[in-house]
This record gives sequence, structure tokens and C-alpha cells, in this order.
Amino acid sequence: MPPVSGAEFEGGVAMLMQYLWLGVTILAAIVEAAVPALVSIWFVPGGLAALIVSLLGGPVWLQILLFLVVSALALLFTRPLVKKFQKDKAESTNADMVLGRTALVTEDINDLLGTGRVTVRGNSWSARSVEEGTVIPKGEAVLVERIEGVKLMVRRKKEGGSL
Repeated sequence: MPPVSGAEFEGGVAMLMQYLWLGVTILAAIVEAAVPALVSIWFVPGGLAALIVSLLGGPVWLQILLFLVVSALALLFTRPLVKKFQKDKAESTNADMVLGRTALVTEDINDLLGTGRVTVRGNSWSARSVEEGTVIPKGEAVLVERIEGVKLMVRRKKEGGSL
């Protein structure tokens, strides 16, 4: 095998870098298309910038630097915009309709014993008091403050208030 000249070696490295940047760009685009969250789209413009510099004969250090800088800038400028459009939207459920409603205690609510049931809007729910150590007797009216798991967190509607 004859020795490789410097020009041939540099030409081979240049060709290798062009394939590398093309591969990085294509791979980032494929990963982005395959994954539901945005994880690699920012590397596509970086890979394209590095590929262009490689095609123009730029040094490898410049290609790497441009890849990193352009990818970081793409992330920096587009991530806030993407987050705005991908906000986690809490799905409203029918259970939310009981919040702020009056419920009737159908089984004494005793947090120490872990017991208590209420009926609100025709449905029976497990219930706990938001007031620690409070026992709310059967027949009393309570106000639904929040839902924790499958339990309603309630507060006495008024002292001695029954329906």
C-alpha cells in the first residue's frame, strides 16, 4: 500500500466530516420525528451549519464550534416558545364539579380512624376533614374544598349545620 500524501489525507478527513455532519443532522431529525417530546431538533441547525462550513473547506475546530454555538442558540431562542405551546394542561374531570359544593355527611368523618363518607351531587365519596382532629357527625353539611386522590377534603359549612 503506497503512503498517503498530506493532501489526500486532508481530503479524506474533509469528506469524513461532511458525512459526519450530514449523519448528525439526519439522525437528529429522525430521533425528533420518532419521539413525542422535543429532544433533538436543536441539533439540526447546528449540524447544517457545521456541514456548510465543512463543504466550504473550513477547519474541523470551526465546524465543531459552529455546531455547538448554533445548537445552543437554537435551544436558547426556541425552547421558551416551545414550552409556551406545550404547557401541561390540567384535564378537567367531572370530579372537579364537586369543588365548592355542599355535601351531606353520611358516615361520621373521623380522621384518626380514617373513616367518613359524604354525598354530593348524588354520588357517595370517601371524605376527610381539613381541620385536624375534628369529628364531623353524620347528617351535618360540609363544604368540599379539594380532592386528594379519591377522597374529598371537607370543612364544616357552619356550626351545627345540617341539611
